[in-house]
Amino acid sequence: MGRRLGALCLLAVLAPGAPRAEDAAGREVRITHELSSVTVLHRGKPVVIERNPDTENTIEPDFALTSRPCPPFCVLPMTLAPGVETLGELELIGYLQQVGKNSGVLVIDSRDGSWPQRSGVIPGAVLLPWQKLHPAHASAAEIADTLQFQFGAARQDGLWNFAGAKTLVFYCNGPWCGQSPTNIRQLLALGYPAHKLKWYRGGIQDWKALGLTTVPYDNTP
Repeated sequence: MGRRLGALCLLAVLAPGAPRAEDAAGREVRITHELSSVTVLHRGKPVVIERNPDTENTIEPDFALTSRPCPPFCVLPMTLAPGVETLGELELIGYLQQVGKNSGVLVIDSRDGSWPQRSGVIPGAVLLPWQKLHPAHASAAEIADTLQFQFGAARQDGLWNFAGAKTLVFYCNGPWCGQSPTNIRQLLALGYPAHKLKWYRGGIQDWKALGLTTVPYDNTP
């Protein structure tokens, strides 16, 4: 009898008409079973990251395309380079929670053009268009300034010392976007340690597909 009652209770929970679980704030749509939202710092101000509560919400048209021309918009591998960790959303959120509290972590939106203005940015990220690290678009002096003053690398006897350099987390528009992978490969070629380079492969496309929070791009200093 006890087993039968337990089975009936389980069926009631799984039945299509069963009420959906909500947290203390009344949220149906959580990030994980245990996590409804997180607060991160964006430009020094707290921002709550959560999923869109509207269960009928759909991804915006900019990220609904399934068949972008390849090349250049080809599907990228899950492993970009040996030692470079590929992140999912939960791992990225873990790094975003360190921004502003841990000066050793920098989350970088490497998109260019109008994309940041059109789609917003992930809270806690800084915009650094991929060209800023590309020798075809930036001078050696400009790239050196970025390495030193934004990433924390140091010049030593004409060579780069990355011992005190930050852990960099890159993302761009999605699994078909080559902007952040290009930057990661360039940094590896300069000697940046692979274990200090992280890649959120899903980018804004996957972030938005999950209804996660973005903030408007603000280019003021």
